[in-house]
Amino acid sequence: MSTTTDRRPTEALRRVLERPLASYQLVLGASALLVGLGLVMVLSASSVLAFRSGGNSYAIVTKQVLFAVLGLAGAYAALKLPLSFLRRAAAPLLGIVVLLMLMTLVPGIGVEVGGNRNWLPLAGGFRLQPSEFAKLAIIIWIAALYAKRQKALHGRRSTHAMLMPVVPIAGAVAGLVVLQKDLGTALVLFAVIFGLLWAVGLPRKLVAAGAALLGVALVLLVATAPHRVDRLFNFIDPMSDPDRTGYQAIHSMMALATGGFWGVGLGGSRQKWGALPNAHTDFILSVVGEELGLFGTLIVLILFVVLTVAGVRIALRTRDPFAHYLAIGITVWISVQAAINIGMVLGLLPVIGITLPLMSYGGSSLLVTMTALGLLARCALTEPGAERALSTRRSTRRKQAVR
Repeated sequence: MSTTTDRRPTEALRRVLERPLASYQLVLGASALLVGLGLVMVLSASSVLAFRSGGNSYAIVTKQVLFAVLGLAGAYAALKLPLSFLRRAAAPLLGIVVLLMLMTLVPGIGVEVGGNRNWLPLAGGFRLQPSEFAKLAIIIWIAALYAKRQKALHGRRSTHAMLMPVVPIAGAVAGLVVLQKDLGTALVLFAVIFGLLWAVGLPRKLVAAGAALLGVALVLLVATAPHRVDRLFNFIDPMSDPDRTGYQAIHSMMALATGGFWGVGLGGSRQKWGALPNAHTDFILSVVGEELGLFGTLIVLILFVVLTVAGVRIALRTRDPFAHYLAIGITVWISVQAAINIGMVLGLLPVIGITLPLMSYGGSSLLVTMTALGLLARCALTEPGAERALSTRRSTRRKQAVR
């Protein structure tokens, strides 16, 4: 009797996942929940800083809401955009993003924030971060290239077709990010490149060799920057310098420990009063853990797992090569960036300055991530029967509205 009862939830879940629109609904649902929760937590985490800076507790979250609206428009446009048009626009799009990135390195144009020179000034006190758009642009370009080379990828010179010109061009884009001194974004870009190379079938030996070379390069980058060396040693033992290099990591742990299972309550964080630097950006999850506890933190983790699973489902189920590679690239990007940020907040990785997708404060990041997830949902509609199921549902709703 108990065996039958235990099977019912599993069978119900299986039936839900077998629906043509399951992946589509999972992407939209998880994304909406993360954005909504992110806005609430940015308001809570930034209110004190915003009030001290200008007397308006809502100043920072107001900007985030504005970019969330723009991100919603971008996601909607991505849902309606024909994938064939996106394939044709891949190269020009990447060219525009690279041009914007080069502009950040020009004296008098680029703006340096927190040691990273990766910003362009806009009107009204806003700033644009082209490196955030580079993540999506490089994914679209590689996906379009591989989709066009389906026969060559399985031919005699398949390895050459996989590597050229993907590695030199994508590597150069990631190199530009390194020149901007944004190691966190560069790591995500390298992860996306390796993820797509692995997905397209590059021999494991070459993938391992590339990863080893990247590891050596990262060691050199860390060794040549004193602040990165400090962060590395701080990661090993934060208490060795609790008032300087270990300060942020220690106060992040204090926030998580204070929250317990249920948290101290929304708005009740003590660390956001100035003890925890970047509470509304890189360390937004620490405030979640303090105010909403382990329960709230697990909800965030589950939502990112749902997004990752949905992205993998789309990549496996779609019959469109472009949608296949696009889904892989976006999934690797979101999941790796989330994993790095979460590991950093929990003290499992060194502090390298990278935001939590959809939740941390940052207009460029929120806008491009929401647009990318709109594209992921668009890819979900290429699964067998999905487009037809959506059309049927819409027509049914129109008939009901008329009645």
